[in-house]
Amino acid sequence: MSVARVTEIISSSSKSFEDAIENGVDRACKTLKNVQGAWVQDQKVVVEDGKITEYRAVLKVTFVLED
Repeated sequence: MSVARVTEIISSSSKSFEDAIENGVDRACKTLKNVQGAWVQDQKVVVEDGKITEYRAVLKVTFVLED
C-alpha cells in the first residue's frame, strides 16, 4: 500500500508560464523524493509599466511517502 502527500509550491519565470512550471517541477524533484506528478492550480502575472515582468505558477506536487 502506498501513501502520497500533496504539497503546494509557487514558482516563477521571466520567460513564460511553461518555464515557471518546469522550474517548479525541477526544484521539487531536487527536494522531494518520489515525485509522481503535479498540476497547475493557478497562474498569475506581475505587470510593471504595462508589461508582463514575471509569470507565476501555483503547483500542487504529489509525492509518495517512503515506508
